[in-house]
Amino acid sequence: MRRTQTSSPPISFNFILLLIVAALAGAAAWFVDSSLAVFFFVTAGWLISLCLHEFGHALVAYLGGDYTMPDTGYLTLDPLKYTHPLLSIVMPVIFLAMGGIGLPGGAVYLRRDLIRGSGWQSLTSAAGPLANALVLVILVVPVWLGLPRAAQAEFWAAWAMLAFLQLTAIFINLLPLPGIDGFGILEPWLDYSLTSRLNAIRPYSFFILFALFSFVPFFRTSFFSFVFEVANGLQIDLGLVGYGFDLFRFWQ
Repeated sequence: MRRTQTSSPPISFNFILLLIVAALAGAAAWFVDSSLAVFFFVTAGWLISLCLHEFGHALVAYLGGDYTMPDTGYLTLDPLKYTHPLLSIVMPVIFLAMGGIGLPGGAVYLRRDLIRGSGWQSLTSAAGPLANALVLVILVVPVWLGLPRAAQAEFWAAWAMLAFLQLTAIFINLLPLPGIDGFGILEPWLDYSLTSRLNAIRPYSFFILFALFSFVPFFRTSFFSFVFEVANGLQIDLGLVGYGFDLFRFWQ
């Protein structure tokens, strides 16, 4: 029997605050030559995309049968509901600082036993990367329309960096590693004995990713070569992306 669901605001104040910070920092990056403005614009923009990523998981889980979602606050887009000190803050910042990798680090805890069937369970896992893909489309449309101008180079560099981060986030999340969305898409269709063995490494997934990017040159090179090819295909200016990263690291 379902519990009575508590009412909650449709959109959290914290998410609205992120939108305001992104808008103000974006305006500063547009009108002022400021690395600090780029840093805040990209950081706020990335946190917004993180909220949308986790909201995607929660929304599809709710539609698929997990009626506990409204009580968790996940459907309000509140970043504090998705925050884990290590996975949501420390690891993403480390990945950004080490070379432009978008690592969605939030976590939503779903009642997969309530989600109807394997199809809904796979779609629930896919919803996060799909949300990143939607953000990516929104970011590349102005590029396709030819809007970037040299007069606002700092703003468009930050914009290109955000688009590139979405692209890396999509492909990282599609890796078939336990604890990552790519494995979650496959898991409902795999043999239970196999998944139970593979899930033993789930707590170490982000550390495995860190090791792959840090200590396995073939993996790192192959990953970025693929991402660069896709970025070129989407007409994302990699020169602007690089400039955005230089501005983002204002402390260097």
